[in-house]
Amino acid sequence: MAGLVSLFGIRHHGPGSARRLVEALDQLRPQAVLIEGPADASDLLPMLADPDMATPVALLTYAEEDPARASFYPFADYSPEYQAARWAVRQGAVLRFIDLPASDRLGMAGGGIEDDAASHADENPISRDPIGALATAAGYDDGESWWSDVIEENPASGPVFAAVADAMTALRAEVGEPSAREAAREAHMRIEIAKAARECEGAVAVVCGAWHVPALAERRSLSADRELLKGRPKAKIKATWAPWTAPRLARASGYGAGVVAPGWCTHLWETRNHTDRVAVWLTKVSRALRDRGHFVSTASTIEAQRLGSALAALRNRPAPGFEELREAVIACLCHGERAVWNDVAADLLIGAGVGSIPAATPLAPLLEDLQRQQKATRLKPEALERSLTLDLRSESGLARSTLLHRLNALDVPWGQLADAGGSRGTFRENWQLCWQPEFAVRLIENLVYGSTIAEAAAGRVMEAMRGEPELGALAALVRNAMIAGLPRATAYGIAALEEKAALTSDCQALLSALPPMADILRYGEARAGTVEHLGTLMPRIVVQAALALSYAARNLDTEAAGKLRAAILAADAAIQLAQLDAEVTANWHHALQSLLRDDQATRLIAGTAARLLYEVELLAAGEAADLLTRMLSPGTPVAEAAGFFEGFFEGSGERLIHDMPLRGAVDAWLMALEGDAFTSSLPLFRRVFSGLDRSERRRLMDALFERGGGGAKGYRLIAGAAEIWPRHQARVIELLNAGAPR
Repeated sequence: MAGLVSLFGIRHHGPGSARRLVEALDQLRPQAVLIEGPADASDLLPMLADPDMATPVALLTYAEEDPARASFYPFADYSPEYQAARWAVRQGAVLRFIDLPASDRLGMAGGGIEDDAASHADENPISRDPIGALATAAGYDDGESWWSDVIEENPASGPVFAAVADAMTALRAEVGEPSAREAAREAHMRIEIAKAARECEGAVAVVCGAWHVPALAERRSLSADRELLKGRPKAKIKATWAPWTAPRLARASGYGAGVVAPGWCTHLWETRNHTDRVAVWLTKVSRALRDRGHFVSTASTIEAQRLGSALAALRNRPAPGFEELREAVIACLCHGERAVWNDVAADLLIGAGVGSIPAATPLAPLLEDLQRQQKATRLKPEALERSLTLDLRSESGLARSTLLHRLNALDVPWGQLADAGGSRGTFRENWQLCWQPEFAVRLIENLVYGSTIAEAAAGRVMEAMRGEPELGALAALVRNAMIAGLPRATAYGIAALEEKAALTSDCQALLSALPPMADILRYGEARAGTVEHLGTLMPRIVVQAALALSYAARNLDTEAAGKLRAAILAADAAIQLAQLDAEVTANWHHALQSLLRDDQATRLIAGTAARLLYEVELLAAGEAADLLTRMLSPGTPVAEAAGFFEGFFEGSGERLIHDMPLRGAVDAWLMALEGDAFTSSLPLFRRVFSGLDRSERRRLMDALFERGGGGAKGYRLIAGAAEIWPRHQARVIELLNAGAPR
């Protein structure tokens, strides 16, 4: 005796649909539960009930020979299919997927589309989103709101599913015959349903997208359905579970079966048995606004609840949806400022949750890809730390380096550069390798970005690029993408750099972008990559920074001046490293020269500019000595003179060893300082001269006292200095002994 078949047409990721489905299953008590999904992955379905499985997760199927060809089938707590699978496991019912096997769609040319709904972009808009079409006809903004009103508020579950079937039948009559692929899918599902009905004496529940219900209810011969499936492509596939993220459940992410607001759907599911659903949501909104520093009173929250209910009544809705509550929140809690709402909207409506999968999950494709690349590059994972030197001119060295850089992009630091940023050597890298067990977990977590290491690294880097507001950090990401051999991410980042640079007038941001860009150009010598755009972009940024420098250097406090000085030094080194055109470099040097003539320029910055010009011989020794004499003259405030002194000499105090005029200017300034001013400047002197090693300090003293021919001749600091020094030394020792604890 064949089992009675009941069809439940659901909305993928619909919390109201999930709620009514569970009620219907409790009433029907089926012996078998059949779910729309790849039939060759049915053995993984029971894992959804594993206590260690935390949604959102996705069923991942991929071609065994080419893991880049992969398909994801996401599940959330509020997904009807997820709840149906958990119900079947709890009740001991037969549980199967019944859709076309994954081997079918991955065997097609161009297989590897992320989700099944996205593969039908060329179909009729009604067939792509039938519930959305019904919602539009009913005057709703989105399908989820309509579905919530019709399903959530309907007191009886059975008639609701029957009504949905009738609506879909009417819609399908408007569309006509389905595509060849859709027809094959529905034929396969009918065959699987008939098979389960023959095997089971009890009821059979079929959970499928509402659009398919009319086709699955049709009576067609098995021979006709089998004929439709002849000659379908096949591929050897593997399947596993992968963590998913809440933002990737949103329709805005490009997921065709996604929902408008995953955060709102989660709220609907979690409060499905609550009578105060609106109050709970507004409490979340109020807390989020307060966490961002906005003032929200309890009275305003109560008013928002009243306004939301009033708007729902005016629109003939059974309860406020997130649209009504959004408008109420903007009016009552955000004082009419939509920007305040936008500050928290993404966290509330989209969310940031990431799922997790059980330890018993079959091996993921990223781990398989890593094992293949470890074998190809002859890099064996070891728990003990070991050193590895790579020559990027060799094919094997470059392949190993690329793999390690890609893993770092995925936050899997199997290898760490021992001299990152410290070497100018283009063709050699020194790594420290040490494999940790948790790296495998991190790789699985990165499945949301792709099923191969290269694909996942590119996806993760591009996501970071999209959210990076700083020009310098964005340039660093582009450098990392190029070093890791990620051409798609590199091209994306360079385009983002060009756009952001065109909109940026902040001198500090422009300067911070130059060092990583110079590194990109340098790495272009050893790594294949397109850097032609940087050949024009970097000079443009140099010119922009040069134009903004004089204004950015004026009247800065100590902290801001220190940051700008560091940025100027790093940018100057980058300009030299990149070997830009003479005209561009001249623009940069002209900007530095303008700082020496600007009375409003912060003296620390002006001193730094003078030092850089002196180093490239655009400021002669005599001119530098005259400038120092003027900047360190008694008429200059001590703080300003100290700033110029620090800017000029910090990091290059060894110039005093060889340059007699500079020593004279510094000495004249020191001799003119009052006692208190001299004492307060001692920490500054210590910072400047701490850069000299012991040998350099001795050479400086030899130059001062003309001992052993050190330094330039003809200049003597003080008459009789050699006789004064022993008394000075004795006085210092006396002071040190007086301060020592007894």
